Amino acid sequence: MKKLLLAFAFLLVAVPAHADITIGLAGPFSGDNAFMGEQMSHGAEQAVADINAHGGVDGQKLVLRKMDDACDPKQAVTVANRMASEGIQFVVGHACSSASIPASHVYNDEGILMISPVSSNPALTDAGYKTIFRAYVRDDQQGAFIAGYILKHFKGEKVAIVNDKSAWGRGIADIVRAGLGKGGVKPTLFESINVGDRDFSALVTRFKRAGIKVAFVACYSTEAGLITRQLKEQKAGVQVIGGDAIFTNQFWSVTGQTGEGVLMSAAADARKLPEAAQALAELRKSGYEPEGYTLNTYAAVQVVAAGIRRAGQHPYKVAAALRAKPVKTVIGVLHFDAKGDLEHPAFSMYRWHDGTYAEIKG
Repeated sequence: MKKLLLAFAFLLVAVPAHADITIGLAGPFSGDNAFMGEQMSHGAEQAVADINAHGGVDGQKLVLRKMDDACDPKQAVTVANRMASEGIQFVVGHACSSASIPASHVYNDEGILMISPVSSNPALTDAGYKTIFRAYVRDDQQGAFIAGYILKHFKGEKVAIVNDKSAWGRGIADIVRAGLGKGGVKPTLFESINVGDRDFSALVTRFKRAGIKVAFVACYSTEAGLITRQLKEQKAGVQVIGGDAIFTNQFWSVTGQTGEGVLMSAAADARKLPEAAQALAELRKSGYEPEGYTLNTYAAVQVVAAGIRRAGQHPYKVAAALRAKPVKTVIGVLHFDAKGDLEHPAFSMYRWHDGTYAEIKG
């Protein structure tokens, strides 16, 4: 009898009936790109709170384990290995493609399911890893949209493309250049800068000498903001167009009024969707405006939760279940293709005005 009681006690300790489900949250919570980490934190934390308030996942509560990669490739690999060592099977992250891509190799090797709410470089999912997903658009899709916009709205103008050498920046810059080439336009300048650069006077001078009128700036908000400000201060007369990396108030905090009229491409703003209304209300209660990647991160947590409900806590089975059936989220119904990418993404062009941005109709 004593042995039976001891065995029963062991089972209670070893296999709790309602153990928590840990989801890793990996992103830049420090450094120049910490604004993305802040958005991800708000989105993930709210999603976990809302899911838990409605009973969790099959009666189990979700908990977040946050780890900072600072958008650094080496640190991202360290984070991925720590996730694996702690037995975490599901990760929402990373943000910067230069962090997500090397981290994905670790997750693939360890059989961990990763879904990025931010990373857009095609290489992330083109590797064909079964447990790697993204709840965001791809650069080749967005780059084609940007190139088409330039060809349509800036016919005959001299175009420059600037990138920051990151996996995202250089990747989408090459795609935009290729898209312009298909339309018979060769960029007058194709320039690279370094992350952390602050003085762009030489770049501005090259723009002015070449007669550049349109510049696609594939840089994150700090460098893109400084380039914009210095172009405006030196009266270069250049229309700046950015990617979704400047889809944040962090950009305006760098430019101030010199950011007036800057254009940017991003996925269609999910805040307008009825599916997002309840989450928006909860996020705004604390005075936080869920811009940028906030709702995509919320959706990524919803995707993980839906997959676990369908297939249990086995990442490969969850991955198969997510590809087999769409998931309802705050950013719409998400259909994942064989690579783990979203099918039929929608894009919009936005314009900065007086410290905020609005979608350009049509």
